Amino acid sequence: MKPSHRHLFLPCLDVSCCGPASSPVLGGRVRAAAAAAAGGSSSPPGHGFRRVTLTKPTFCHYCTDFIWGLAGYQCEVCNFMSHEKCLKNIKIPCSCIAPSLVRVPVAHCFGSPGHYKRKFCTVCRKSLESPALRCEVCELHVHTDCILFACSDCRQCHQDGHQDHDTYHHHWREGNLSSSARCEVCKKTCGSSEVLSGMRCEWCGILAHAACYVIVAPECTFGRLRNMILPPSCVQLFSRNFSKLHCFRVTENLQTEPDEDDDVDGSTQGSTKDVQISTDSSKQTLKIFDGNDAVKRNQFRLISVPRIAKNEEVVEAALRAYYINDDQQEYELQTFTQQALLSDDVINRNDAAEDSNLSSVFRESVPEVWIIRAKPKDEEVIRIYPAWLKVGMAYVSLRVNKDSTTQAVIKEVLPLLGKQRMVLDNQELILNRLKDIRKTSIRQMNQTRFYIAENNKSIVRVNLLVGGLPPQLSREEYTNILKAELAIKTNVVSVSHVYQAQGAVVLEISCFSEAERIYMLVKDTTVNDKPLNVVVIPEVMASKIPQNCCPILVFVNPKSGGLKGRDLLYSFRKLLNPHQVFELTNGGPLPGFHTFCKVPSFRVLVCGGDGTVGWVLGALEEIRHKLACSEPSVAILPLGTGNDLGRVLRWGAGYSGEDPYSVLVSVDEADDVLMDRWTILLDADEPAEGAENGVAEPEPPKIVQMNNYCGLGIDAELSLDFHHAREEEPGKFNSRFHNKGVYVKVGLQKISHTRNLHKDIKLQVDQHEVELPSIEGLIFINIPSWGSGADLWGSDSDNRFEKPRIDDGLLEVVGVTGVVHMGQVQGGFRSGIRIAQGSYFRVTLLKPIPVQVDGEPWIQAPGQIIISAAGPKVLAVDLF
Repeated sequence: MKPSHRHLFLPCLDVSCCGPASSPVLGGRVRAAAAAAAGGSSSPPGHGFRRVTLTKPTFCHYCTDFIWGLAGYQCEVCNFMSHEKCLKNIKIPCSCIAPSLVRVPVAHCFGSPGHYKRKFCTVCRKSLESPALRCEVCELHVHTDCILFACSDCRQCHQDGHQDHDTYHHHWREGNLSSSARCEVCKKTCGSSEVLSGMRCEWCGILAHAACYVIVAPECTFGRLRNMILPPSCVQLFSRNFSKLHCFRVTENLQTEPDEDDDVDGSTQGSTKDVQISTDSSKQTLKIFDGNDAVKRNQFRLISVPRIAKNEEVVEAALRAYYINDDQQEYELQTFTQQALLSDDVINRNDAAEDSNLSSVFRESVPEVWIIRAKPKDEEVIRIYPAWLKVGMAYVSLRVNKDSTTQAVIKEVLPLLGKQRMVLDNQELILNRLKDIRKTSIRQMNQTRFYIAENNKSIVRVNLLVGGLPPQLSREEYTNILKAELAIKTNVVSVSHVYQAQGAVVLEISCFSEAERIYMLVKDTTVNDKPLNVVVIPEVMASKIPQNCCPILVFVNPKSGGLKGRDLLYSFRKLLNPHQVFELTNGGPLPGFHTFCKVPSFRVLVCGGDGTVGWVLGALEEIRHKLACSEPSVAILPLGTGNDLGRVLRWGAGYSGEDPYSVLVSVDEADDVLMDRWTILLDADEPAEGAENGVAEPEPPKIVQMNNYCGLGIDAELSLDFHHAREEEPGKFNSRFHNKGVYVKVGLQKISHTRNLHKDIKLQVDQHEVELPSIEGLIFINIPSWGSGADLWGSDSDNRFEKPRIDDGLLEVVGVTGVVHMGQVQGGFRSGIRIAQGSYFRVTLLKPIPVQVDGEPWIQAPGQIIISAAGPKVLAVDLF
């Protein structure tokens, strides 16, 4: 008879490799328990120190001081260097045991290799001189060949399935601090540019020495930005089958591409970084695989050993190459043959006599190829982690034999965790599973985890936002399109939200494999010759957001202005929760607004040019009726060329590398102001140019939103020429100075051109006809900044018009006579020709004319243009 109380299960004999596929959170009692298991507080956790002779200036990784004299102590596995006096105080675990100290691994989010100056690898502790990898969420830096051995200890930014944490401990990351960093405890300098040293909390940002961080209170309050951070306990994401790049919507092609001559393969590069093929006749270089999986992937490590080395010494060197600090007596080397992968009947060189073994292993030829294997055992000691059970220990150790089953292990381990005994119908033999894992990889065996967790039948709910669909369709029509194009299974897939104006839907999927299939298929699907796009969307549980928390929603356009968006994306993901940072080239603003649709109060930060700001505000206008916070205030970090709106709101002429942390603090301290927005209806009377045989329907009416200004004539023509030049050679437009130079060049080419715009258009203001002077450009301005900060209206008093304001419900209409006049306005020598001021405008185009709205230009066919006030005013953030 089974018990009626809750069941527990052993969810997996979980092979948790340290690297891009998995990762941890250390803190408080968990760290203490793990450290004690690793050898207690009196000995360095997991390190294998040996006395070495120093041949160059060396610094201690613990205290950062210079090591005087000729001798120091270095870990043979992770290269940790120390004074003799510091050995007894070291608490930083060695790379060989660090993964086992993590209670719940959390995967890192690695992009493509890049160059990072004055940074150190957290695995081997050496400088990053060649292209290396960086986690896009935390400050982990590793060599490309060290990634397999990186501790999976990224920040836990969301709840996944069974987790339920409301309290967070400091998430410490070692090293790569600036040399001016100061310790939170002793107030002394704790950073170093010479070694990997010092500690930083990845959430609140406090800094400390390796000797001081252990006495800091374990609970983290998220620091100065706590009211702006979306707490991880409020975010739920079922992320199985999706990489962290998918979960955090990181676009891989934005990463710095490696040089063509750089070999970034994890196996071959790793073989040459630390161990060069020796030319010394007294040494031999061996190629070592750690199991069948490494052979299939051709991922090996090279070791260099003396030709007279004993088998035990060779095995020890092979284990150290894979960051394993176990007893070498438990392992053996086998010669690599195809039979080694197909059968256990292989030659065991360790059983041969020592002399014959050396003669058969060390030949004077290319490096030998060997596989390191674990010797078979009748008993094993396994570690069982209590997953998300709220107990005070990191893991318990348990001895298993060939008769041990999952059921027996659970019955034995539950009393050790203080839980009730349960009986489960699971008769799997654990030792057999361990043997299979050992054959695959001893590294995987070394990192295998057994979890015991409550068997709560949680409902799987994966949310995918699919965009690029035809707009203005019904839910049923969208469902039919998805059935036809993606063959969705309606028993596990449903359309939970429909965004008709954007042509997007949100799919709620209750099956991981179906979610993965749809995600991959969408990327290769087009509807009406338009490619679809898809992003993984987290669920924000608004009820768990603290009452005084107003999280910030960040949008970054990496293509704006000087192409500084990539660094900003990394900085904001590091400072905030990555689930509140969205890249606009990956689905636009809709994924961000949908994620925050239930958040009762939030702010928006737009990093981009004026066109990007208009894009986000337009999307906000279309979706505000579906938001719990219908009027979020909007701040601007100007990345564009002109940045007129950013100037008016006093965010500056353009971003020039300011500290992103200071930017967020400024947003938190700034005040809100109201700003008018305008709707422009463009209704063409004639077919667009280029229609076949001259027969075509007129263009359908087009509606756009305006925040800054709308230009017709010469102003829009210059903007259009600049737009075409940037599309032809986008790589050259990587700085604000170059962009403005192109504008000047385009303008000089049009100085001698004459146009009679006043003869080609008619203007009505508030139902009254307005006679136009002789002009070549007509500009409607909403803010007192135009063309990179120029005052087009002018500051002179005028009895005919009111003084312009950004919230007065009025637009100012100004004319310019040509390129020279525009140059004089931008130089501050003249102002434009004041024509009118009003709240409703009708412009009649008698011929095709260039038009631009907030920097986005096109050729508008003859017809009507109507400009009127949009809905509610925008709540903008004004930096005082």
